[in-house]
Amino acid sequence: MDLIKVLLDKIQQKSAKIGIIGLGYVGLPLALEFASKNFEVIGFDIDSEKIPLLNSGRSYIHHIDSKKIFSAIEKKKFSATDDFSLLGEVDVIIICVPTPLNENREPDMTYIKNTSEVIQKYIRKGQLVTLESTTYPGTTDELLLPLFENPKSADEKFIVGEDFFLAFSPEREDPNNPDYTTSTIPKVVGGVTENCLEVACELYNTVITKTIVVSSTRAAEASKLLENIYRSVNIALVNELKMIFDKMGIDIWEVIEAAKTKPFGFNAFYPGPGLGGHCIPIDPFYLSWKAKEFDISTKFIELAGEINTYQPYYVVEKLIDVLNTNGRSLKDSKILIVGIAYKKNVDDLRESPSLKLIEILNKKYAKVDYYDPYIPEIPKTRKYDFDLKSISLTENTLSKYDVILLSTDHDNLDYELIHRSANLILDTRNIFERKNIISDKIFKA
Repeated sequence: MDLIKVLLDKIQQKSAKIGIIGLGYVGLPLALEFASKNFEVIGFDIDSEKIPLLNSGRSYIHHIDSKKIFSAIEKKKFSATDDFSLLGEVDVIIICVPTPLNENREPDMTYIKNTSEVIQKYIRKGQLVTLESTTYPGTTDELLLPLFENPKSADEKFIVGEDFFLAFSPEREDPNNPDYTTSTIPKVVGGVTENCLEVACELYNTVITKTIVVSSTRAAEASKLLENIYRSVNIALVNELKMIFDKMGIDIWEVIEAAKTKPFGFNAFYPGPGLGGHCIPIDPFYLSWKAKEFDISTKFIELAGEINTYQPYYVVEKLIDVLNTNGRSLKDSKILIVGIAYKKNVDDLRESPSLKLIEILNKKYAKVDYYDPYIPEIPKTRKYDFDLKSISLTENTLSKYDVILLSTDHDNLDYELIHRSANLILDTRNIFERKNIISDKIFKA
């Protein structure tokens, strides 16, 4: 049997059953995209609390409408499960699991390894497996391939490109981006063999506007790292310039606005209280770790990481200055952090610099609360366990704080109310000036 022809026919006829492992900010939108194109999708996740929620048509991610999930469920195009034995029933397996760092800032491959070992138990001939999780170059070839070539589900060895197909296609999800969605962001695809590449491209071409073919899975893995290292380094540059220009009495925001009027050779990046999210603070260190295998020191990446990691400490230094200027010390001061999410208009707090700000301020004996319209309480994370709930944002509550520290500039915040009610404001996003709210009680960090 010509397995590639069978699978290509299934994909073209949309009779291929899609299995997506990891129903988070990447996997769930992708699952719904395939379902909307009339594929039958099974979503797999180890979080048993998500399963009944999704199967009842409810979303747990703010920017993903429950109506889309309910519609897919109602049409019998999507279902969620924690029964991984069903992997043997699907034609395509897409891996969308986390790739965090451990305490030593080294890749934590636990999720990919565990997932791959589960797939090894159930993989069958004729399936396509694609990895979308951001990782170091070589992961697909070195970690996944040997497992799938020696399946526990069969007595014989599988041949990649003939018995099964393996590819890497990095996720490019940008939660709540109004200009780009899962289907409209071009998809980079690299296959282990030509047959693998052909099948993977055929799959993604059914739901993505455009696929970008590269020569190997390693090139595809490296492309995602370059995208995020580029951003990390440039954000670090403006964060460093922010600190330098501040000492010189120069406003970095004014400088950026002037520089970006140049119609070529300049892309605007903006400073902030630190890096957050699942990509930029983490992904560059995957390459740093892998580079050591080749005796190469990634100085740019490491330096950018140091500068960006320092930013919450810089913000606290500015906060101390603001308080001192107004006759107060940080100890026992009441601080309200506005915005806990790592970026505006989302309910995602992974690696959020606001969490680091809370930790630093707690250690300095400040009294810290927070407000975020998207995050009613801070859940326990890998690093933090604050047991805090969002306060209500009123004139009365705002006036009780010594300083309002604006960390995340959500669009739906009432900035006029904050300004009117606050005693002092430390703005890390320049949002008040952008809203034309100018006052001597507003300071920038």
